[in-house]
Amino acid sequence: MQRLRVGLVGIGKIARDQHIPVLRDNEKFELVAAASRNTRVDGIANFTDLAGMLSACPDLDCIAICTPPQAHFAAARLALDAGKHVLLEKPPAATTREIALLAAHAARRGLALFQSWHSRFAIGVAPARAWMLERRLQHARILWKEDVRVWHPGQQWIWQAGGYGVFDPGINALSILTEIVPQEVLVSAARLEFPANRQAPIAAQLKMRTEGGVPILAEFDFRHTGVQTWDMEFATDHGSLKLALGGSQLFIDGVAQQPVDLRGEYARLYARFAQLCAARATEVDWRPMQLVADAFLIGERATVEAFSD
Repeated sequence: MQRLRVGLVGIGKIARDQHIPVLRDNEKFELVAAASRNTRVDGIANFTDLAGMLSACPDLDCIAICTPPQAHFAAARLALDAGKHVLLEKPPAATTREIALLAAHAARRGLALFQSWHSRFAIGVAPARAWMLERRLQHARILWKEDVRVWHPGQQWIWQAGGYGVFDPGINALSILTEIVPQEVLVSAARLEFPANRQAPIAAQLKMRTEGGVPILAEFDFRHTGVQTWDMEFATDHGSLKLALGGSQLFIDGVAQQPVDLRGEYARLYARFAQLCAARATEVDWRPMQLVADAFLIGERATVEAFSD
């Protein structure tokens, strides 16, 4: 089987921690080129921008875009216009309109556009979804709290307008939520806390509900030190479910259901991308992004103390 030739755009922490190791250990893909203004990847062709990479490597099959979301639209449009399949790291774009236009453009060209949510590929998510389908949700709570200095060291883009702030990790929880809860979810109210010197929130509290009125509370915080927390708890008419470690550990009625798996998430994500490339199909679900956008639209804004890296 001929491997799909991949060009990787944006060589930051997520590319080095996840995309590069997975691509180099994947029999369906071959990482052949990278584009970054400041960084090189050993053993492959390197370019300072996507245009240069596309010009020099016309036989690329697909492009994986790992830049900050503010740059996603232009890069994805350029790759699609060059006839390449596209994987977008989350968050998918700077605006909901951008991702809608990209989905339509990919469909017109008959190319795969995978607007990926990597947390949906955590090992506990699929069985959690199956379990929830057979039960009636009564209430849910999300605690997604981490230390931004550890997980986003020196990444100034995350604090700029369009950088999402605490919603960059928080949207992972929302991607799981919209995947496993059978009913659609709406934002009822929100409080967003902005450091006095930043354009994106450092913490947020969301009050959500399903279409049937079931309450869902979420707390996101970038200031959390000590034990990092990525937990989701669901109470139903027949038992409780908890997803811990970002979906990598599943508990039902307090009993662990499988060993923790922190390494297979991106391998499963790329397996799905290979399927989409073969089918030349688009997979786009921007509901998590819509929840974030709605939180900005209706949320109360509070100014908190300035933040320094």
